[in-house]
Amino acid sequence: MRSAAFAKAGRLATATAIRGYATSVPARAHHQVLIVGAGTAGVTVAAQLRRARGSEKTDIAILDPAAAHHYQPGWTLVGSGLKPLQGMSKPMDAVIPSGTKHYPLGVASFDPENNAIKTTEGVDLTYDYLVVAPGLETNFAGISGLQEALQDPASLVSSIYSNKTVEQVWRNIKDFKEGEAVFTQPAGVIKCAGAPQKIMWMALSQWQKDGVRSRISPTFATGAASMFAVPKYSAALEQLRVDRGVEGLFQHNLVSVDAKNKVATFKNLAADGAEVRRDYKFLHVVPPQKPWDFVAKSPLADAAGWVDVDKATTRHAKFANVFSLGDASSLPNSKTAAAISSQAPVLVENLTAALAGKEGRAAYDGYASCPLLTGHNELMLCEFKYGGVPKETFAGIFGGQEKPRRAFYHLKKDFFPFVYWNSFVKGTWYGPKAWSKPDTASS
Repeated sequence: MRSAAFAKAGRLATATAIRGYATSVPARAHHQVLIVGAGTAGVTVAAQLRRARGSEKTDIAILDPAAAHHYQPGWTLVGSGLKPLQGMSKPMDAVIPSGTKHYPLGVASFDPENNAIKTTEGVDLTYDYLVVAPGLETNFAGISGLQEALQDPASLVSSIYSNKTVEQVWRNIKDFKEGEAVFTQPAGVIKCAGAPQKIMWMALSQWQKDGVRSRISPTFATGAASMFAVPKYSAALEQLRVDRGVEGLFQHNLVSVDAKNKVATFKNLAADGAEVRRDYKFLHVVPPQKPWDFVAKSPLADAAGWVDVDKATTRHAKFANVFSLGDASSLPNSKTAAAISSQAPVLVENLTAALAGKEGRAAYDGYASCPLLTGHNELMLCEFKYGGVPKETFAGIFGGQEKPRRAFYHLKKDFFPFVYWNSFVKGTWYGPKAWSKPDTASS
């Protein structure tokens, strides 16, 4: 999860901020630890590193051109009408840890052979250790006609995957009374893979409250082969889909939107990409997502374009002084803030050991979580580790977490936003371990 800091618009928007740093941004500089990205992953690592014993005075710098830091898990709440957009972001300087140098600059290229980064503004930065956490690119241009449709408030096309479009989601839900409602999920890797259906379940719940549900025909069109990647939760969500009368179009990948004629065109991945056209009156779109080009085309990337790291240690497969976590990394699990809560202490422990000239022993087991809203006052708390194996925090209390519960709903709606701003980005929140630092060596 992160703030789309490296998008072209973000770079242009920070021109003023860069001028404001004119006296403090040199032509070149060196730091012990350089972190690329000030989203959830980068800020959390910086905060935990500041608190780690023996590294309190480590020279740390963060590189990110964004002016604001966004709590992206909250966008589902905004799109559902549960929370206002105000409060889902803060100025970047409010979340970067005290004593950490912030460069409001973008990355042009990595040169890991020489421990160097060239920025888009021509500043050269070198490092002893590098943490790569710029998130991923939400590619709205990857679907023909989508950008134009999102710019037209009358189109009833919206998306929770941008702070610029998320408020339109709630307006569309409130205004919609009858017809075909289509919710999409792209093929491939995306951040928070449960979010595409979270907003669907919340829309259905709202339409039920408004007394119009019987006049609406919902469809969930996903590029995936099932409702969820973890079999236990997928089975429960599939039953929910059937029980609530939602049509399932599996392995259907959205490729274009014709807002004028209200037609969505999909490629059926199970039928050699055959085109499938569907009429809609309401359309919620999740755009395809991919690594940033400056990552994918760098020496740090694997064949798929992600930063190539060991899935246990978060250390780069080739460059021993490079680490990565979060959405930009090759860690083979869900790209969620909850995953970062378990990745960060592992990375920090191994990085701290490296700074001291020792071998780090911390290991990440793939823990991730998806607090999956299924309606008002109910949520399925999906928690799992590598291999799609459930790793449920509250199983001893509730038995299994595949059943939506009201207690979990309030974790998502009320507790997690508070914890994020007051603990997570301050380096004191460890996910399933809450405020207790986990024993990462035995995880």
